Amino acid sequence: MSERAGWGILGTGGIARTFAAAVQVSASGRLAAVGSRDPARAEAFSREFGVTRSHGSYESLLADPAVQFVYVGTPHTTHVELSVAALEAGKHVLCEKPIAVTQQGAQRIVDAARRAGVFMMEAFAFRVHPQTSRLIELLDADEIGEVRSVRATFGFDAGPSPTNYLLRPDLAGGAMLDNGCYTVALTRRIAGQVMGRPFANPDRVIGAGLLHSPTGVDLDASAVTWYEGGFSAQLQSTIRTEVDKTVVITGSKGFIRLPAAYLPGRPDRFGGTPRIIIERHDETPKEIVVPADGALYTVEADAVVGRAREGRTEAPEMTWDDSLGNMGVLDRWRAEVGVHYEEAVERC
Repeated sequence: MSERAGWGILGTGGIARTFAAAVQVSASGRLAAVGSRDPARAEAFSREFGVTRSHGSYESLLADPAVQFVYVGTPHTTHVELSVAALEAGKHVLCEKPIAVTQQGAQRIVDAARRAGVFMMEAFAFRVHPQTSRLIELLDADEIGEVRSVRATFGFDAGPSPTNYLLRPDLAGGAMLDNGCYTVALTRRIAGQVMGRPFANPDRVIGAGLLHSPTGVDLDASAVTWYEGGFSAQLQSTIRTEVDKTVVITGSKGFIRLPAAYLPGRPDRFGGTPRIIIERHDETPKEIVVPADGALYTVEADAVVGRAREGRTEAPEMTWDDSLGNMGVLDRWRAEVGVHYEEAVERC
């Protein structure tokens, strides 16, 4: 049995904690260290998870020989800076979504990964989850006939606090980057399958939204994306309303519903039991529950280690070109809605 990989986590926020807990029960990895710009926060995090190595700077963690894999769980605006630094240090990188604030920023990460020759993936956990694999099998099997459209909504009420990072333009807040990125990543994957590709990018993006006054970040945003051949996707993201997160795929013979499309198996209002509901015309609906070897982020952590140990630099489920395409669509959507960030918001 291979030695368990040493993970280092950059950041001490909620998603960093969730990933730390997942790594601790993974089959292939262990939590080796945590790093923060605040030494006290790093030390408290390390005590919480029983880790002996805490670092009061990101640079110190990246120099730690016990760390082979780095999870970047910091705010969006630091993803480029920290991912590039980790890659240049020779570490394999899993960067929390969105991989960057702009496609240009994502390209910097990809360029750094290519130079370093190490593994790098954007952390869309649903892309490596068995539920997505099963969905693709069903689409391939013509389960609902010719697939024509998909409706994807994701969002929640983030609250009105002015200290909420989602309302801060200096941290690239707003609904599109925080949760709209999931809807884009899912619908582009489905569109690609319809066209016989791993993913597809739309020909047209038409969007609108509601901006927060006075910050200018998007509270609500909607878009319609059109692909060659007539396939379309309707997207909605929000940080001001709890919404039904069920994804509906429409085909010539019926529908597929995904109640927990983006975070299958996550036991809260964002996720749920991994299951696929097939509703063919004039037939009784059929439900398929999809088993997985562990919880969502544990599956993701094991997938990353597995791909890297195969000698890969990219995950076939979420390649570098796929991430670049995703950010390109988000750039176009934000331009349609009228959300603009200062050029310096994305540091590198």
